[in-house]
Amino acid sequence: MKLTTTLLATTALTVAAVSAHAQDMANSLTLVSWGGAYQNSQQKAYVEPYLANNPDVTITWDESSAEAVAKLRAMDEAGNVTWDLVDVVASDAMRLCDEGLAMELDHDEMLAAAPDGTSASDDFGDLIVSDCFVPQIVYSTTFGYRTDMVPEGTEPPSSVCDVFDLETYPGKRALQKRPIDNMEWALYCDGVEKGDIYDVLGTDEGVDRALAKLDTIKDQVVWWSAGAETPQLLADGEVFMGSTFNGRLFSAIAEQDQPIAMMWDMQSFDLDGWIVPAGLPEDRLARVMDFLSFATDTQRLADQAAYISYGPARASSAPLVGQHAELGIDMAPHMPTDPANATNVHIYDYEWWADNRDDLDAKFQSWLAN
Repeated sequence: MKLTTTLLATTALTVAAVSAHAQDMANSLTLVSWGGAYQNSQQKAYVEPYLANNPDVTITWDESSAEAVAKLRAMDEAGNVTWDLVDVVASDAMRLCDEGLAMELDHDEMLAAAPDGTSASDDFGDLIVSDCFVPQIVYSTTFGYRTDMVPEGTEPPSSVCDVFDLETYPGKRALQKRPIDNMEWALYCDGVEKGDIYDVLGTDEGVDRALAKLDTIKDQVVWWSAGAETPQLLADGEVFMGSTFNGRLFSAIAEQDQPIAMMWDMQSFDLDGWIVPAGLPEDRLARVMDFLSFATDTQRLADQAAYISYGPARASSAPLVGQHAELGIDMAPHMPTDPANATNVHIYDYEWWADNRDDLDAKFQSWLAN
């Protein structure tokens, strides 16, 4: 990894910062996340109990995680990093780490061990996909559809390839305005075996093939950028089916009682977690580390699952997942990792996208514009 001078200096400060007394810590934190049901689950599970223990601290949210890489690059260029802790997907954490914009972490030194003494690195296990990344949740991007818009006499959609079947399932689709997932689903539904998807996508011909498949539904697609858009489009009946994060669909179905159902086939597993921007002043870094250790312990990650249907990243948290905090329903069957929901999953390749994201973004946006 490429470590900038700033990152090396920051890392040198870490041990001192973590052990700083409360009076040496900043009294404010700016947290960056995604908004909506997910951010609310973080507020309930992490922030509110932390503030109860630290009443002099002020925490502010910035809902800019979708633009985290570009904004951190701009802040670094300007020499003015205003964020303290940033929630990102795994591939973005890798990019930020490689560019020296995120701080390398000693997970066992900086994070809480499991209640039985298992180290943080063993408790998170393989989900620590970058030295700069602290995983929080396993989530998926999958499809929801309007149950009352299924054509009469037709079986409800059950395969991701039904998204490309406009004859059997007419109506608008909502897809995220990015190549990730869309390109993989397109190739899979064009006959590429799951195990070959990234080999094919790594060629110009494969990219063209994926875009050609997407061309078959392009004029029926509503493109979304924020996770809240697809549930709203479904609720308003403006689309028949659409992709979004499974927690957003859970909220629409279980909490809002919308006529929406989940379609778990080829759900795209992904990780979400924290990175610490490189170059923070020592007092801000000390506060970040104090909050980070608290917010990623076993109980806090289990608590988050009481508000949203995302699987906690720690192995020790899973047995503590119980019922929804307000609805009283068992949350385990609503997790993307539940065996009944995970019969055919797409395993998102974090490293491949970290290496290829910028190039594919450019090609995808050019295709969108034509």
